Amino acid sequence: MLLANPRLLNLLVFLGCAALLAFGLYLEHVEGLAPCPLCVVQRIEFVAVGLTCLAAALHGPQRRGRRVYAVLTLLFAGAGMASAGRQIWLQTLPPDQLPACLPSLDYMLEALPFQDIVRMMLHGTADCAEVTWSLLGLSIPEWSLLAFTACAALALFQGLRRD
Repeated sequence: MLLANPRLLNLLVFLGCAALLAFGLYLEHVEGLAPCPLCVVQRIEFVAVGLTCLAAALHGPQRRGRRVYAVLTLLFAGAGMASAGRQIWLQTLPPDQLPACLPSLDYMLEALPFQDIVRMMLHGTADCAEVTWSLLGLSIPEWSLLAFTACAALALFQGLRRD
């Protein structure tokens, strides 16, 4: 059974994250949908969840190590849930209440301190509120929230299992 094998479960979470990142790159480079700042943050969080699960799958630790990987995965997935939730919230705001758009990332890297760039990206912009793609009535951040929630649930399962 899939749930009985922690290494296989972690490998599947890694593959799921890789598939989601590949789909995001497809939307960006083939469909021409430029990612907003919160989308970039969510991509980074999917990378963190995926790499943590890959490390757990390759390492195959015992109970204490599984719990450490589970906590890390849960933290990264929780951060992803927060950024996806913020973007969903921005999508519900009236246009006059949206934060201003940001300058290009190249300009910000040249002109601003790193902590200001991170703060602005985590805050989101009017670009983050635009729904440019949906599937089954759900936007990209809503799908991301579902995926991060699934990753968090699997991390909780891994961390709380007794074997």
